[in-house]
Parts: sequence; structure tokens; C-alpha cells
Amino acid sequence: MNHDRSRELYDRALSVLPGGVNSAVRAAPQPYPVFARTGDGGHVVDADGNRYVDWIQGLGPLLLGHDLPESVTAAVQKRVADGPLFGMPTELEVDHAEFVARHVPSVEMLRFVNSGTEATVSAVRLARAVTGRNKVVVMQGGYHGAQESTLVEGDADHPRPSTNGIPQSFAEHTLPVPFNDADAAKRVFEEHGDDIACVLVEPVQANAGIAYPVDGYHETLRDLCTGAGALLVWDEVITGFRVGGLQCAQGKFGIDPDLTTFGKIIGGGFPVGAIGGKTEYVEQFTPSGEVFQAGTFSGHPATMAAGLETLKFAAENDVYDHVNDIGRQLREGLTDIVAEQAPGYTVVGTDSIFKVAFTRADSPPQAEGDTCTNGCRQNPDCPRFEECPKGGRDVSRMETDRYARLFRPAMREAGVLVSQNQYEANFVSYAHTEEDVERTLDAYRECL
Repeated sequence: MNHDRSRELYDRALSVLPGGVNSAVRAAPQPYPVFARTGDGGHVVDADGNRYVDWIQGLGPLLLGHDLPESVTAAVQKRVADGPLFGMPTELEVDHAEFVARHVPSVEMLRFVNSGTEATVSAVRLARAVTGRNKVVVMQGGYHGAQESTLVEGDADHPRPSTNGIPQSFAEHTLPVPFNDADAAKRVFEEHGDDIACVLVEPVQANAGIAYPVDGYHETLRDLCTGAGALLVWDEVITGFRVGGLQCAQGKFGIDPDLTTFGKIIGGGFPVGAIGGKTEYVEQFTPSGEVFQAGTFSGHPATMAAGLETLKFAAENDVYDHVNDIGRQLREGLTDIVAEQAPGYTVVGTDSIFKVAFTRADSPPQAEGDTCTNGCRQNPDCPRFEECPKGGRDVSRMETDRYARLFRPAMREAGVLVSQNQYEANFVSYAHTEEDVERTLDAYRECL
């Protein structure tokens, strides 16, 4: 493939954008990112005219693919034609909030914001105000947006900022624990329970190699929060309206969080975030309560139209059956390929997300027919149970350089775009086809 135009654009971008990009992960592809020109269903065409099967899907928001149904585009165009922004509420905000509250089990009230980061920032602030406490439990290696309370590494005894620009005094209020380690969660509550405002956790750690929860783990977190008077905050920015369908992951796993953060799909491909939860908590946001939260673009009409119409389309069509079936085909096909060509690697994912984790396992993969042929399910009976990725901290032990410098560039040249690094997930859209699956599996056979 020729990438001269992308190289030229990246050269220009380096002079005016830090690292040549506006979000750090976009600079990860080696040796430089390709620049997108247009989307076409489950495909992307780059600035040089190269066409790819696209499993990035905007990093997850595009449940329906790049070609939106007429009902979605018409709704967005109408809102833009009526006026881009008012600084006043619109009926669409009410309609969208009512739709979400009808379908997501724990959500009684909602506050729309502009990004997943803004949602988690606001949720943490709300939890601290509700409880009168400061400490926040997060999962090691997890990601909850670019905010001071969660850009923290280390452990509960020695937390430290994971980036320059955050004071150590901020990090001291954050308690990182390993995802899927119930004993570690119990210990941190035994030591700090009276000071913990909330636990912030993804139902499936999907920004860190895709780690599925061990049976009983989320129930343990729920019980610990209830017992200590802390709030359980589920970060469904990635899993929301993708894992578990319209009920989201909390419906799939049967957990009732106090607060839930949303992003990506809830905006139908437009900038969005939201905090949902119990009325007694969410109504403490201003102006009904004393927890300040505001935003000029919150509840933007075009975003509300795109998000609501996307979810209505998903409710009225076979969207989840289709994307979950495509996801299953990919995971099962990849399991066979990995068993033959890279038996140390692990296929992960659920519903419409998938990934090959470049793990370094000595045990052979499971035999066909076992529970993990459709993605790792943290099955204790699996011979590789101790070696499969349990959480974000395990990504650092994977072959991240091999993925970034060899595998992903080879997949790109084979006409398939997969996630920019070992941390991000791959996403299926309604526009993807079985032909896309076969082409992708062929590329994996060639490139692994």
C-alpha cells in the first residue's frame, strides 16, 4: 500500500499538534498513523485511497458503523438545521434520558456531559460529596479518562501519579488494587473503609487488554461498598449499550451500581458523556443539589438526536444479535488460529468486542468445546487460568512491542485495521459482514 499522503499529513501535523495528534493513542501506530478520509459501513478509506476493514470503529462509539441509518442522519440534520446550540434545554434531552432510564436497570436519573472523562470526573466528585469522604478505589492498569483522581499507579500503600502534572497529594486519595482480586479489595476496605467514597470499576476491563471478571468478583465489590457506606460506580463508557445490549453490562452481570458513567455509544458517534444512577444521588448535582456540575455543550442537540436515534434503531432491529454473532465468529476463529500459530497468546472479549492478547503462556490453549473458545472467561478449570490476563497490570507483561512494531503494521498492509496497541479493544459494528470476518481471519493467519 502507498501511504505517501498520510506521511505528508503527519509531517505537517508534527509542526502544529503535539506528537502530530489530538489524542495520544492515535500516535501509537508504527511508524506513523494513517489519516482517515472517509468511512464506509464497516470500512475506512485513508487519505491515500487505501480501503480497510475497520475494527477500531472510532474506539467504540460506532455501534451501527460509519454509514448511519437514514433515521439517525435525518434526526441529526434536522437538529443542525434548527440551530446548532441554544444554551437552553430541549425536548430531546428529556426523550434521551427517559429512554436510557427505561432500559438500564440502575438508572433513575441522568446528567448528560461531553465526554467519558467528564462523566467520571463528575461521578467521583458526586461520590465524595454524597459520602463526605475522599478516597477512591480504582483498578490497577485501568483507565477512567484523563482525570487527576484516576491517573494513578502503584498500589493502595504506595499510590503515585502516572503522569507529570498531578501532585502527589492528589494521588494519596486514590487506592489502586488489582482487578479480579477479591482479597485485595477486602484488605483495602478493612484498612480504609471509613474513608472510601467509592469504587470506580469497569464491568469488563476493556481498556486494558479486555479482562473478563472472575465469578463473584463484582458481587464482592457490591457487598463491600454497601457494608462500608461507599458508592459503587460502574464505568460503562466502553461497555454501555455494547455489552449486555440495551441493559448494558450491569444487566448482563446482574449488578446494581449506585452510579454509572456512560460515553461513546450513548452519543451515537458524537462527543458525549453521562452520569446515571439513583435519584437520591444524581439529584445532588446543581441546580437541585449542592454538587456543582455544568457545561456549555452538555446535552447538545445534535448529540442527543444521534444518541437517541441510534439506541432506538438498536431496539427496533437485530443489531445486538448481529454484532454479537460476528464477535463470536471472530473469537472462535481466532481461537483456532492462535492454537495453531501462537499457542501462548489468549483470545479475549465478549459480545461485540474482541482481541488477541499477546500473552506469554506456557500451557496449551483449551481444547475445542471448552468454555473459553469464545474468548477468555476466567474459568478456574482452564489449564491456563493462572496465565490468562486478569487485569490491566497484566498488559505490561505482554509482547507489546511485537504487537506495535510487527503485527499491527502487517495487518494494516493486509487491509485490516485493529486497535492501536495492546490496551485497546476491537469493536464490531452492525455494518460488518461475514465476508469481513473471513478477510480478517485470513489476515491474522498471515500476520501472527
